[in-house]
Amino acid sequence: MADLSQRRFADTFAAAQETQLIHAGATPELLIALKSGTYNLSPEDAARAKQENEAKANHRLAEAAKSREFNTLYQSQLARERAAQSVKQSVDSRLIYDLVKGDLVQWRNGVVTRFDDSPLEKKTLFLLYFSAHWCGPCRKFTPGLVNFYNEMAPKHPELELIFVSLDKSPFNMEVYMRDTNMPWPAIDYQKIPGKNGISHYAGEGIPDLVLVDAGGKVLSDSYQGKKYLGPEKVLTDLNNILTDKGSGYAAASR
Repeated sequence: MADLSQRRFADTFAAAQETQLIHAGATPELLIALKSGTYNLSPEDAARAKQENEAKANHRLAEAAKSREFNTLYQSQLARERAAQSVKQSVDSRLIYDLVKGDLVQWRNGVVTRFDDSPLEKKTLFLLYFSAHWCGPCRKFTPGLVNFYNEMAPKHPELELIFVSLDKSPFNMEVYMRDTNMPWPAIDYQKIPGKNGISHYAGEGIPDLVLVDAGGKVLSDSYQGKKYLGPEKVLTDLNNILTDKGSGYAAASR
């Protein structure tokens, strides 16, 4: 409106344009101004127009500030969610380690001693071996597993085997560890009843070997449902994984 009060219009104001402006909501004052070629704005109208413009400008500023505040809050929420997800992934990626931490033993120099489990935090593959001295098939399978472990473990520091005893007593567990010269750690016999997070991987019979990643995902199992496939199948899958990790993981997962 202020602009109109200072200008003259060169264009011819046609009837079609007038009709179009009327449909668009033009005021009679504006139409008269366009027809006459000038627009006379009263001081009151000018003041009112200025106030309206200022109010609109303030409204836009307030909306922009609100938008910035919302964006800041949204970005903060996203950051918190990402941090929480990162913590969850970190926790999940060391599930097996957390389940056995502080409760492992090993056979060394003729006695069962505490096992230093700190290196397990960086392991990415775990064999869980459910077995017992009273089990004939277990005693037959274990020496071959010891040979396999002694050959593969030094070449693959990402791998560890954990023995979960189903023996009738800690003495029987120790006899089994001694007779087979087990080179891997075992869950302390007294702590096994509280290891439901590990025990739930066990099948209905032994020897039972289960291959999991550090987060607890099963990569290969001696059982397919209730069907017993045997621990040799798990060693074959593990060998494929260690030979070619890409295709090995896919095959084992299937």
